[in-house]
Amino acid sequence: MKLINKSQKLEDVCYDIRGPVLQSALALESQGESILKLNIGNPAPFGFEAPDSILNYVAEHLHDAEGYSHSMGIIQARSAILSHAMSHGFSNINLDDIFLGNGVSELIVSTTQALLDNGDEILVPSPDYPLWTAAANLAGGKAVHYICDEAADWTPDIDDIKSKVTTKTKAIVVINPNNPTGAVYPLEILQEIAKIAETHQLVVFADEIYDKILYDDAQHIPMGSLIEKTLCISFNGLSKAYRLAGFRAGWAITSGNKALAKSYIEGINMLLSMRLCANVPAQLAIEPALNGKQCIDDLRLPKGRLYEQRELGYSLLTQIEGISCVKPKGGIYLFPKLDPKRYPIKNDEQLIHDFLMQEKILLVQGSAFNLNDNQHFRLVFLPEKDQLTHAINRLAHFLLNRF
Repeated sequence: MKLINKSQKLEDVCYDIRGPVLQSALALESQGESILKLNIGNPAPFGFEAPDSILNYVAEHLHDAEGYSHSMGIIQARSAILSHAMSHGFSNINLDDIFLGNGVSELIVSTTQALLDNGDEILVPSPDYPLWTAAANLAGGKAVHYICDEAADWTPDIDDIKSKVTTKTKAIVVINPNNPTGAVYPLEILQEIAKIAETHQLVVFADEIYDKILYDDAQHIPMGSLIEKTLCISFNGLSKAYRLAGFRAGWAITSGNKALAKSYIEGINMLLSMRLCANVPAQLAIEPALNGKQCIDDLRLPKGRLYEQRELGYSLLTQIEGISCVKPKGGIYLFPKLDPKRYPIKNDEQLIHDFLMQEKILLVQGSAFNLNDNQHFRLVFLPEKDQLTHAINRLAHFLLNRF
């Protein structure tokens, strides 16, 4: 009997955030167990609701969403994105530079597929949001990981980036604010990355989905405001700041030297045309979101729920013997480190699996983010304080009894 196998193109594609440990969690749920899922940044299940003004607007205009839209997206949404981007320092952009997708994830896959030939390289941070590595591999390319230095608040190591540029390098990914670390990069680091990209004419992929979720004195500087001599593609959407993850409303903006990339941009448009259009009801949400009250500030500023839960999660984790953590300046995650002398971990995926089976709490191992050690994990700090406290206390109990 001849077996039907998956494509060999999938051999190096890995997305462990929804990988084997999650499958075990789903199996437990099927047996009636309740699992606290701290593995993904999904705001809605934890009571972070989207603004009623956005939902009401979409409901009132659903009749306008019954047909296909233009493959690049509806004019109202793209106009709102254009105005928003220009107000944040983007220059020399117009409506034709903006295209909408079914979430940023779809656009990441499409833009890498349109760029990479077999054997091409793309520089990706380590740790990374693993879809970038998976998308590069799926497109036939190779993700080359540059170091983000934990000792320097997880900022990119510029010398390491320079050492990894080759004649095969086509692009560099900048995730800012970073997922999973929560780092927000300072201007001088971004300028250095821009200089490298412009010198070697690399496409800059700027993943900026958490740009509005900032804490303390952190400031987000869009890469699209810095790049002039090469192409920059900036990605954003409604999933996090507007708590509309299920809508899958994302967009990308091409800026910088677009004349240099005319053929490539045509390739992106070709792929987007093949899927006809992004979800039109979700596109309706973009204009009222960007032009309405930015209520994420009520959550991220002092006394706001996200701010307070970040403070609590960080405090509880760093009180556990042998755990350190760079305090995140953006995003919704904590990325702690387990001291290898106190916790000699050989397999971090097995550790996270065992914690799930014992405590019914789901985390993600650090190696899932293409980090070359077994000492980190990612924890979403979206639960209410009592639930977050319970989860971290159970983690402390688990670790101190295991090691």
